[in-house]
Amino acid sequence: MTIELALEPEREAKLLALANAKGLSADDLVREVVDSMLDAVPGQPGRPKKSLYGLWANHGRGPSEQEIDENRREMFRGFAEGEL
Repeated sequence: MTIELALEPEREAKLLALANAKGLSADDLVREVVDSMLDAVPGQPGRPKKSLYGLWANHGRGPSEQEIDENRREMFRGFAEGEL
């Protein structure tokens, strides 16, 4: 579908500047905004969400329980000593 949008010159300049700042074309920026509005319509299926496994997959494995415990001990070493 093609939609034509008449904008005043000042608004057109703002739209182009915002799109440029985001590294998008004006068409892509408007498409993003329309998509987000349509996704917010109740009763309409939105885009599938990624699981947390998918979002964090490229960050490698997480710290082990032992590493977390060691970090906690190191962070809180000396906490509130001599504070009475």
